[in-house]
Amino acid sequence: MKRKKLLSVCTALAVLVCVCVFSLNHSDNHSESENGTHTDEFISHYIDVGQGDSEFIEFPDGKTMLIDAGTYQYADTVADYINELGYSKIDYLIATHPHADHIGGMAEIINKFDIGNIYMPKASTNTKTFENLLTAVQDKGMTINTAKAGMNIAVSDEFDYSADILAPISAEYDELNNYSVVIKISYGSNSFLYMGDAEKEVEEELLDRGVNIKADVIKVGHHGSNTSSSSDFVKSVGAEYAVFSVGKDNDYGHPHSQTLKRWKKIGAEICRTDEEGTIKISSDGRNIKADAS
Repeated sequence: MKRKKLLSVCTALAVLVCVCVFSLNHSDNHSESENGTHTDEFISHYIDVGQGDSEFIEFPDGKTMLIDAGTYQYADTVADYINELGYSKIDYLIATHPHADHIGGMAEIINKFDIGNIYMPKASTNTKTFENLLTAVQDKGMTINTAKAGMNIAVSDEFDYSADILAPISAEYDELNNYSVVIKISYGSNSFLYMGDAEKEVEEELLDRGVNIKADVIKVGHHGSNTSSSSDFVKSVGAEYAVFSVGKDNDYGHPHSQTLKRWKKIGAEICRTDEEGTIKISSDGRNIKADAS
């Protein structure tokens, strides 16, 4: 009897050890959040929303961020994309500035998802699109955090990431684009820069203040217009990947040939949503990988 009991105990222990090893092998790169299972990578999705902007970000701890949501016509595209990734909550929602090609789909996103914090610049317009966004925020009983340079909006010592707002710097700009919320996200030794529609005036402010704008990946400002991406700025960023969010055969001539030339000159790989569709760039904190849909 003793021998049988000992054998049973040994068998049970062996099974338990196998289960533990299996679990460890399948959880090394995954953890859990209220949004579900996710990898320990940082992933930035540059969603194809035509002539507009929308970037969805997965942090390594399962938190999420959405920067802009394209025009109203692309609201379902953005919402469906996020749903298909398995997320029901957006922890950080950023409306870079009140132009329809950036905030047009924002009201629907607010209505469809659980929203954590909302950040917008202190800039406004009298358009119906902007009013719809404000109404959606109000109806959900939320408040807007005013985005300005120097704010840290997300940080994790455990997962080694940080998201900081670099602009807007000034309280007064003549051009609405220059109120754009500029965000830099660092994960391990890699960094990602999101420029909204910020133009050369903002680029010069960042350079004059000595702000660290160096990044491995940049979402190029103002869809690659020649009003952005000055030579000094491009050199200082030194990106390995330059992402252009543009509509196919758009009427604006975006991206401008000179802008493309500047980024190519520093050796950046050009990624365009009009040619590649939605672009996904991921980082393990050391290495970067780019894929297109």
